[in-house]
Formats: sequence, C-alpha cells, structure tokens
Amino acid sequence: MQTSPMLHLVGKNQAVNTLKVLTVNTHKGFTFFNRRFILPELREAVRTTGADVVFLQEVLGAHQRHAKRFDNWPQTPHYEFLADSMWTEFAYGRNAVYPDGDHGNALLSKFPILRHENLDVSISGNEEERGLLHSVLDVPGHEVHAICVHLGLRESHRQQQLQLLCDVVAGLPADAPVIVAGDFNDWRLRADAVLARQGLKEVFVSQHGAPARSFPARWPLLCLDRIYVRNVQTRNPIVLSTRPWSHLSDHAPLAVEIHL
Repeated sequence: MQTSPMLHLVGKNQAVNTLKVLTVNTHKGFTFFNRRFILPELREAVRTTGADVVFLQEVLGAHQRHAKRFDNWPQTPHYEFLADSMWTEFAYGRNAVYPDGDHGNALLSKFPILRHENLDVSISGNEEERGLLHSVLDVPGHEVHAICVHLGLRESHRQQQLQLLCDVVAGLPADAPVIVAGDFNDWRLRADAVLARQGLKEVFVSQHGAPARSFPARWPLLCLDRIYVRNVQTRNPIVLSTRPWSHLSDHAPLAVEIHL
C-alpha cells in the first residue's frame, strides 16, 4: 500500500501546496448495466492514482439484499471500504434512502476533515434525491473547501440545484481555496455560465477549452462530470477512460492536480 510521498515530507509547520484530486461516480459498486459487482477492483484502481482527495457519487452506505447476494460484499459501508487505511478521513452525505439501504455522496481525504455538512438539494415532487456534501479540509497551511456534487437529470431541476450550489459558495470566505467536483449531469453544458457568477472555473475548460467527455465510460460522449475550482491553479486534468477504468463504472473518473 502506498501513501502520498508528500505526506512523509511535510512537517507540522510546513505548508502543503499541491493536491491530487479524483472524482468518480461509483455506480453503487457495479459495472455498466449492473452486470457485475466490482467494488474491490475499483478500490485497487483508485489506490493507484495516488489521489489525496477523492470525490465519490452514488456510493452505498448499506444494501441488505445485495449483501446477502454477493460473497465479496464488504462488511463496512462502501465509502469506508474504499477509504481503507489509505484515506484516513472520510465523510458521507446520505441522499437516497430505501427499504434495503441508502446511497449518496462521499469524500475521502488524506488530510483531517474539520467539519462536513450534507445539503439536501432534492426538488419537491421529484423522485431523484440529490445532495451537496460540503467538507472543510485541514490541509497544512490552508483550509480547503471541498464540495461533492450529484445533480438531477432534468434541466429545470439542475438550474435550481446550481443556484443552491452558488449560494453555498457565496457564503464561503472570499479568498478560501474551493474545489467542487462530481456528477453534474449537465449534458446541455449550462453549468459553467451559472457557476462563473461565483468565480468558479472548470479545469478542463480552462486548459482544453471544453469539458471532458466522461459518459458512458466505454465510449465517452457526454460531458456529465466536472471539476470546478476557485482561488487555486490547476495542472494536468485527465479523463481516466482506458482499462481498467472503462469497465469499473458507467462514468469515467476525472483527475487533476490542484496548486494552492
């Protein structure tokens, strides 16, 4: 098992100025079309990225029926299983609750999570339960705000949810480092203009002029997943769309280096 070399080099008073960030929709631990349970394989793949902070969407807290069906089903919530001993801190925001269990967003971090809050952004009368998981990270020399996002499938709902996200960001310190990542379901490419009102910039748009294609994972066509930042610089945004990633979820993960 490997941990970030950066953590071994950092003294108590030495600032950390670079973070590796990963965002992935886990599809509840199953392959595309739910053909196979592959959470253990996904954990091994996530470990190889060396990410310091991992944003997770559609991650299970519990599922009693699946736990009885699959021999390799973890004894712990999926976000805790994915964290293992590599990410010592994790936060979970439960969005959807049903008879067999629940799922939502989660954040894994190699740095202390000072506090976290899950904001319910489900639209009244809508069957889709959605949330924004806001965590504050104690990165040496910085207090970093990380917001894990999973927005709705309908454009009118997404617009309301984007405004709620803007409200959260507007309430943060003006000079604080902010990272917003997750599954925006923004196939119409409307989110950038809304989030720009709060100074948020999308990392792939900044470097390549267009958001990343991330869905479906095997043949990425739609730009559903995003990473937005404020008060930081970014380098090397990449889409993890080749094997094994193309067979570990229905979404291709996104990764980027954050310079604080």
